[in-house]
Amino acid sequence: MVKQRSRKKSRATKPRKSLRPLAGTPARSIDLTQVTEWQAGAVSRVDDYLVGEEPLEIRLGNRPISVTMRTPGHDLELAAGFLLTEGVITGGDQIASLRQGATRGHKSNVVRVDLRAGVKIDAVRLKRNFAATSSCGLCGKASIDAVRVRGIARPHPALRVSPDVLYLLPEALRSAQTLFGRTGGPHAAGLFDPMGKLIALREDVGRHNAVDKLIGWALMEQRLPLKDCLLLVSGRGSFEIVQKALVAGLPIVACISAPSSLAVQLAWEFGLTLIGFLRGKRFVCYSGDDRVRLGVIRGAGLRSHSAVHLSEEKG
Repeated sequence: MVKQRSRKKSRATKPRKSLRPLAGTPARSIDLTQVTEWQAGAVSRVDDYLVGEEPLEIRLGNRPISVTMRTPGHDLELAAGFLLTEGVITGGDQIASLRQGATRGHKSNVVRVDLRAGVKIDAVRLKRNFAATSSCGLCGKASIDAVRVRGIARPHPALRVSPDVLYLLPEALRSAQTLFGRTGGPHAAGLFDPMGKLIALREDVGRHNAVDKLIGWALMEQRLPLKDCLLLVSGRGSFEIVQKALVAGLPIVACISAPSSLAVQLAWEFGLTLIGFLRGKRFVCYSGDDRVRLGVIRGAGLRSHSAVHLSEEKG
């Protein structure tokens, strides 16, 4: 068995394609390569794990509608979540079947979705959704006006969460990230209940894919809307992630880093609680702070988050 960062000598630096799946990880989600490591002046050849990344084509019947770069695993959930959050379908009852073929004993990079008879599809939306990437999601598409036109409901207003629960979530997410623990590469999306219990987690090289996999899981398990849950994502909070959360009925979205300006605007528009910089015993509410039991709010002023981070590092 190859150990991560093993000190085995090697003459070449090239990827290996024969790595068997590790326990608890989908096939082809992890790869192995040989690298040259420099540490404190010492140079060595070591074996290192890489997060898998391959294209996935999603088809409606025989018609390709999207190609996205993703980490193999939970591909049916990814396809179902993508179709829902991008407005191609409005519910799981519109899906007749989800199928993924196999080549040489491995699942293929194509998922075919067949819809039930009578389900109408927006051809313009399908054309816009055709190209996607793992890093930034779909480019040049839905604005806030387009989201509003889709008739997405405002999230459940009654959910409440304690700060004492919130600041424990990042460690709960991180400790459950099998792929990240091996590779340090993928993003994660975790679904929690108001008491901080992890319900489900998905990892992917693309943060939007991780969210789509999670929502696709909820769709296939008939758990939507997720009105009594909150979503935590690694990295920043983008417009796309807030949009997907709204489609799934999530009242609270938290992210490890900062949200974007458009994400905050969309959260305000729909009454979603958006939390950023959830690190240690600190976080920032950008909208919907009434769902968080904050206590007395003091003072007012302008503060740079970069300055806060520098002071935390010095401390």
